[in-house]
Amino acid sequence: MSADQRTAAVRGAGTAVPVLRRWWQRLPDSLDRRVVVAAWVSFAVQVLLVATGGAVRLTSSGLGCPTWPLCTSDSLVNTPEMGVHGVIEFGNRTLAGVVGVAAVVVLLLVVRVRRERRDLAMLAGTVVLGVAAQALVGGVTVLTGLNPFVVGFHYVASVALACVCAAFLVRLRAEPADDGAGRAPAAFRAATAALATTAVVTILLGVLTTGAGPHSGDAQAGRNGFDATLLQHVHAWPSYVLVAGTVTLAVVAWARRMPVRGWLLALLALQGVQVLLGLYQARNGLPVVAVGAHMVLAALLAAATTVVVLSVAGYGPHVHGPARSGTVRRG
Repeated sequence: MSADQRTAAVRGAGTAVPVLRRWWQRLPDSLDRRVVVAAWVSFAVQVLLVATGGAVRLTSSGLGCPTWPLCTSDSLVNTPEMGVHGVIEFGNRTLAGVVGVAAVVVLLLVVRVRRERRDLAMLAGTVVLGVAAQALVGGVTVLTGLNPFVVGFHYVASVALACVCAAFLVRLRAEPADDGAGRAPAAFRAATAALATTAVVTILLGVLTTGAGPHSGDAQAGRNGFDATLLQHVHAWPSYVLVAGTVTLAVVAWARRMPVRGWLLALLALQGVQVLLGLYQARNGLPVVAVGAHMVLAALLAAATTVVVLSVAGYGPHVHGPARSGTVRRG
């Protein structure tokens, strides 16, 4: 490198430092409305990604882009010759990029409060890393020809990320000093933990049931080899336990006027719709719209369960009360 080039490089670095400093100073130093909006957007696009991923599978567009990371061997985007399947699959990949951008934005918005709110920084960082890992899993899904177990893991990971986003929203309205001191009674917490475990089992059985059914994502994709009819019944059993458990917890919470009672009622409503939708699709030949709605509702159910668990454990505003002045600045 010549002397002139070294001088130019030094000048360029000197110019970049003030720019980075100004950029850093524009980031919020408190949890203002920007953080709240960005967190809700991140959660919404995570759930929307579940919906578009379901559309890919249910329209047999799983190999609409037959390669990865490119859509074809020589094109990043879908081509007209690929038809609607290429549009659907590439649209899902594009939305995955939007999900990644939304996750990074949330992380940047809390980076200056990372010492005071380490919990939020960790949750935001988890989503960013999870989205990156999901992109790789999506690539493996395509490269393995839509292996049903890989596809199922891909869905479960998306639901898990939606739950992390929900946890971020709960913690966003909690006080920095919240350490679980306002948790519910031990028996109630244990029952809630059992409820969450039942929800996980129900979702996993639903994933296996879908992996054994007709919606493989592509006409050439294989199935997991389980008996789909039997799995439909096995999947239904814990879902009924889930509803019964939620009813019991909601009754207790309402009798004791616990702040979490509203979320338990919302969770119960989601479960009721989910059970009815499951019965409908099982008795009507698994129509794609019903199956897709069932997948999205499962993600919302998991997120709502996350809110209930954190609230009962004392790590959210629903036990401690609304956030006090200064926790989240609204303007």
